[in-house]
Amino acid sequence: MPHPLNPAFAATFPPPVMEARRWLEGVDFPPGRPLINVSQAAPVDPPPRALRAAIAEAALDNPAAHLYGPVLGLPELRAEIAAQWSAAYGGEIAANQVAITQGCNQAFCAVMATLAGAGDEVILPTPWYFNHRMWLDMQGVTTVPLATGTGLIPDPERAAALITPKTRAIVLVSPNNPGGAEYPAEVIRAFHDLARDRGIALILDETYRDFDSRPGAPHDLFADPDWDRAFIHLYSFSKAYRLTGHRVGAIVASAGRLAEVEKFLDTVAICPGQLGQIAALWGMRNLGQWVAGERAEILARRAAMAAGITALPGWDLLGCGAYFAYVAHPDPRPAPEFAKALVREAGVLLLPGTMFMPESDPAGRRQLRIAFANIDVPGIAELMARLAALPQH
Repeated sequence: MPHPLNPAFAATFPPPVMEARRWLEGVDFPPGRPLINVSQAAPVDPPPRALRAAIAEAALDNPAAHLYGPVLGLPELRAEIAAQWSAAYGGEIAANQVAITQGCNQAFCAVMATLAGAGDEVILPTPWYFNHRMWLDMQGVTTVPLATGTGLIPDPERAAALITPKTRAIVLVSPNNPGGAEYPAEVIRAFHDLARDRGIALILDETYRDFDSRPGAPHDLFADPDWDRAFIHLYSFSKAYRLTGHRVGAIVASAGRLAEVEKFLDTVAICPGQLGQIAALWGMRNLGQWVAGERAEILARRAAMAAGITALPGWDLLGCGAYFAYVAHPDPRPAPEFAKALVREAGVLLLPGTMFMPESDPAGRRQLRIAFANIDVPGIAELMARLAALPQH
């Protein structure tokens, strides 16, 4: 490379989904066995037609949709989130405690930029969401892995032993990417109390909240009058309304924290995209029943996936929920080699557990993530048939 490179970037691994897509180069998939792509957790179908019509109407008839907007997002969308989240979680959230971002990844980066710098530490349960790890690496922040136990549920007491004077935050994702685990409310509460008592932040990414199998609020953190002292909530509209290309996410945090976040967002994006925000607001106001149907479909796929993996000889279901099944495979080849081989041997693209684990943790070499959001129940049956037909090594 002819020009200097930030050593933190040089030490950061390349985007895993893009790496996996390169495994498809030069491989032909016959019509009778098309590729089953379970590598990425994103809906590929467009938003419902009524939502697309609302976007088109805004694009044609709302001049403000094409201009810069407020750095922290449209006031109407911030207020809608505050009202709906207050009702859903049984708490009090003000509009000035909400910010809109260009997707949930940017929400994480913005929040983390206000919390941690080079030399600081952040605790991530394993298996972790690889983009979280990538951002920390690029900023020179040390990722401290927190091994999870049965059901991929992290242990607050184990986390407490990892906290040092350099620790700035603990990050949870529930329902989890990549593991699918739905963290019990009491576990989330224990992590919150730990973070508050130790003077660090708890960041809870609830991107997949709309597909949680449990009724009611998944935790009670917003019920605390001073919830914003240690708690930061992240959300994405990409999954619920199929707005992946519009990049709309949200941060719910203290107004003081968001004042610092505003510096990051103004520098990086100036403002979130207007059409995506308009779409998210319309969806919140009009698509409740439609989202309920989407949730029911995902839960049906989850049940089919869990039953299918459980019936495969030698395979072990470690976690299953939201868009994901996280499994241990029986093949003697390490997960990266096995995952690449599956493209040719089974016409299946998925990700190896090594993409979600520290290099020093051997468990990743036995694990795979299957993102089943884009295959229906018959498609899951076909996936299981292909896996069952693999030669035994």
